[in-house]
Amino acid sequence: MIWRKCLALVLCLYFCLSGHYSAFAQTDFPSKPVKIVVPFPPGGGADIIARMISARLNEKWKQPVIVENRAGASGNIGAEFVSKQPADGYTWLLTSAPFAIAPAVFSQLNFDPIKSFTPITQIATVPLILVTRPDSPIKNMEDLIALARKDGEKVTFGSFGNGSPAHLVGESINQIAKLKMTHVPYKGSSAALPDVISGQLSFAILDAISITPLIKSGQLRAIAIMGRQRSPSLPDVPTLAQSGIPFETVGWHAVFAPAGMSKALADQLNQDINTVIASPEIQEKIIAGGSIPPSPPWTVDGWSKQFAQDVKIWGDIARQSGAKND
Repeated sequence: MIWRKCLALVLCLYFCLSGHYSAFAQTDFPSKPVKIVVPFPPGGGADIIARMISARLNEKWKQPVIVENRAGASGNIGAEFVSKQPADGYTWLLTSAPFAIAPAVFSQLNFDPIKSFTPITQIATVPLILVTRPDSPIKNMEDLIALARKDGEKVTFGSFGNGSPAHLVGESINQIAKLKMTHVPYKGSSAALPDVISGQLSFAILDAISITPLIKSGQLRAIAIMGRQRSPSLPDVPTLAQSGIPFETVGWHAVFAPAGMSKALADQLNQDINTVIASPEIQEKIIAGGSIPPSPPWTVDGWSKQFAQDVKIWGDIARQSGAKND
């Protein structure tokens, strides 16, 4: 019988050292309530997505899945909080693209988006849309570029803040087309709308979630959409690349856990969240809101690589433009 005990000890050591033990140890996850931290106020795109997912995970896991809003500092307060939590799967962050931009536009951060977190999965891309008033002479990107080359800094574009994805997309258009359009920052998408509609702004770059209904109702004219594909909600609006500006980086909503999470647990969270996202009901809601669900779904490794690439791309644009958000 001694040999059996020795064999059991050897197998136990093997599983621990190889990481297989963690896979077995996590089979009872979750055994208590799970918290999704949204680093923005209630009612925004990330909050809406989080509440949709939490309700479905609640049903799947038979455990409470609570959404907690920790807003402030462009999402940095909530992100910092999550970065300091145990990597046990019970607290994670559901955030958006400004998270990837933060290192380039804030001089002091108490976390590193790559080193302090484990990327889990992307839930949806959130395209930004270049819009103008319905009676504007700007009907397409060709018109806009021609106007900007003629009037230079008199052509103004609004965004939802310095260093935001919308601001950096506008700066990318300036860099690629060699223009000098003037950026006008606002606090949120809705704040810029009156000035776009009245014509005080030449155009604005705003998030699809908040302005798709206004485009469909004819209150705004869509010129181009960011990303690699057209939106199912707005199939007639060309992408920026299709309009002659080769820029495809797009905003998103995604899930991150604290750094140090085991591969087994990260994969389990990824699979469970992806299963929820794949349900027809959630897919329909994501598309109706102007976002685009991923197809195929992201793996942990795939999303980790893409996120690192986004941090670099957005960071390069921010540094080249001098954008700051301190």
